[in-house]
Amino acid sequence: MKINNKHLGLVTKKFNDFFLVDLKNQENFVNSERFLCKVRKSINFKDQLIYVGDEVVIDNIDLKSKRAVIKSLKKRKNLLIRPSVANISDIYITFSVAEPELNLSQVNRFLISAESMGLEVSLVLTKCDLISDKRRSFLVDKFGKWGYQAITLNLQKSNYFKNFLVELKQKECSIFMGPSGVGKTTLLNMIIPGLQNSTAPVSNKIKRGKNTTRNVELFSISNQSYIVDTPGFNMQPLEVDIRVLQNLYSEIYKQVIDEGIKCKFRNCLHLNDEGCNLNKSFERYSFYKEMIESSKSHYYQNQAD
Repeated sequence: MKINNKHLGLVTKKFNDFFLVDLKNQENFVNSERFLCKVRKSINFKDQLIYVGDEVVIDNIDLKSKRAVIKSLKKRKNLLIRPSVANISDIYITFSVAEPELNLSQVNRFLISAESMGLEVSLVLTKCDLISDKRRSFLVDKFGKWGYQAITLNLQKSNYFKNFLVELKQKECSIFMGPSGVGKTTLLNMIIPGLQNSTAPVSNKIKRGKNTTRNVELFSISNQSYIVDTPGFNMQPLEVDIRVLQNLYSEIYKQVIDEGIKCKFRNCLHLNDEGCNLNKSFERYSFYKEMIESSKSHYYQNQAD
């Protein structure tokens, strides 16, 4: 049986010239209705590619064979570059507190990279069963001063995970980002029953996990709520104007916006600028300074080239 009416769908997986598309907001279909689709040859998307997470309009729906045709591509809200996935609403920066050991500089770079995308950013700390409650409280307090209410997961205590799952089911489309070996795959296996992605131990030699996830795919975890299953190390390239970088640090943003501090010059970078009134005693200032100087060096190098 074929239905020629147009329907809005969500691309959940892409392979070769085919796409798996879930129907959205359709009362006449069951919630799990999914179709194998190809793009209509006569349609020109102006050299745009279709990515996982894109909303598309499909027609020529064949209920028996579960096939359909993509008729058009809806305008996307955003697009992550690595991995390639569209229309993300929430980013969960994920790090383990042990095995591998927590690297604060790396955590900061992931957070700032995520903040530069203008999305909702949260911090998740895994493997908290490997540290004491005192150490966990210390880390929660530390990241609180960074401007993040860290979500701590202890797989030995199910209520930690249950509370986190409730939060995820209230989001539109979430993605975990972080280096390999921090437990993202284990976490996804718990969130998505039956996923059973393979996991790999952390290398004793390099203290880093092996990338065990190969394909980008969306999985439904509640009505109109999805989570992305994505390959391992996926920090976005950070290409931010140095004048904007300060807005991505909550410690600076609060001083300038909430407390209304004013420096002598409006374009103050808060380094050794004359008349700078920023209180530089916060922990992440050294990271901020390093990123500013690195960005300036990269800028001048490009100018010379």
